[in-house]
Amino acid sequence: MHAMAKSNLSIFKIGVGPSSSHTLGPMLAAAQFLELLEPRLKELSRIVCTLYGSLSLTGRGHLTDKAVLWGLAGLKPAALTPELQQQVVSNSFVNHRLNVAGIHEIHFDYRKDLIFSKEFLPEHQNALTLQALDAGGSELASETYFSVGGGFIKTRAQMDAAAEDLDDFDDKFRIDTTKAALRLCQDDNLNLAELSLRYELQFHDEKYINDYCAEIWQVMQEVYQNGINPKEDYLPGSLHLKRRAKSLAQNLVASNDPFAIIDQVSLYAMSIAEENASGAKVVTAPTNGACAVVPAVMIYLKGEMGNFDWKKARDFLLAAMLIGSFYKNNATISGAEGGCQAEIGSASSMAAAGMVTVMGGDAFKACSGAEIAMEHHLGLTCDPVDGLVQIPCIERNAFGAIKAITAARIALSRQTQPRVSLDEVIKTMYLTGKDISFKYKETALGGLAELKLDD
Repeated sequence: MHAMAKSNLSIFKIGVGPSSSHTLGPMLAAAQFLELLEPRLKELSRIVCTLYGSLSLTGRGHLTDKAVLWGLAGLKPAALTPELQQQVVSNSFVNHRLNVAGIHEIHFDYRKDLIFSKEFLPEHQNALTLQALDAGGSELASETYFSVGGGFIKTRAQMDAAAEDLDDFDDKFRIDTTKAALRLCQDDNLNLAELSLRYELQFHDEKYINDYCAEIWQVMQEVYQNGINPKEDYLPGSLHLKRRAKSLAQNLVASNDPFAIIDQVSLYAMSIAEENASGAKVVTAPTNGACAVVPAVMIYLKGEMGNFDWKKARDFLLAAMLIGSFYKNNATISGAEGGCQAEIGSASSMAAAGMVTVMGGDAFKACSGAEIAMEHHLGLTCDPVDGLVQIPCIERNAFGAIKAITAARIALSRQTQPRVSLDEVIKTMYLTGKDISFKYKETALGGLAELKLDD
């Protein structure tokens, strides 16, 4: 069976930091569980959540436990505020109460009802099971969810039988690989953004697509502004890490340094990545851990090109999301499955393709830029210190953005055909991820994550 054709718009989604797979995914899984529970909600007396694998090992640092509570409380990612988040957490941790779906309050014991299991389920490294019980201890509902990266979730049935991927739409065309995309672009003289738009028009009208991309671009810019004007000088968590974007922005105002352009790109990326690390609202691009790469390149282009209008922003996002879909569908965008190459590498690849496209490059050069960017992220591990999306994650977003710009410039100037295709690099990334030890894939069991930093 062929995979069903699906919109790629959700490659970019408004979510909550610090992790799309460890925070946003579990929150959405809990919200989906509410739908399953709704017919018997009045009978509910207890909910038990068991976190497995990477969700368990780095869950507290990634706010997985709190994200589950936010989802069960009926909160929506786009409507989150620090006040609402803290209200749910305080009610659960201090008062031992959880207002399920915002309408049915039950007793909640964090030590007994939220279980951190060391077991890895075979389907995926990020798994959680939610179980609802009545007053007599009988099960009302139960489901196991897998957070597969980028805030996307699947149930056990969907993982086992690929039920959601059965092709029900004979009238929709698919773009499964770079090779297929380039053939279509060549046949109809399209660039990557034009092909992506044609693909998306199967699912939404152009106004919806424009509005969606406009909102994503607006939120990206808002997150950057929030990051250079933070309410707190230090990021939450055990590292007590001081934010740097605000002072970097101030230093750049009066700078005559010829290398300041590098600092500017780093500023854009670090500002957004620090917001993500604080647990604030951000845009997955394609994940939270790599959420700053694409917007950093876009903000850089907006400042340097002069004519970077809403259409260029839309075209950048359209080209980037098509490239992102190749990683999501043919490999992985989950750090727990593929290491950081699957997150920062994918984001850098997407950003390079977007930049080439809006600078006038054809689809072949855009895919070349995407290939170059990923090629130089292969083997990148995911070993955040103390399980927090802070060290090395914040700086890594800056490097991903700078690599994307470099890759785009190389692709735009090349006169020869690349010897290695983007499809081959995506496959290599996936296989490399499989070979990387689980210690270096968002488990906090190896590498930098093992460091014991002094206060």
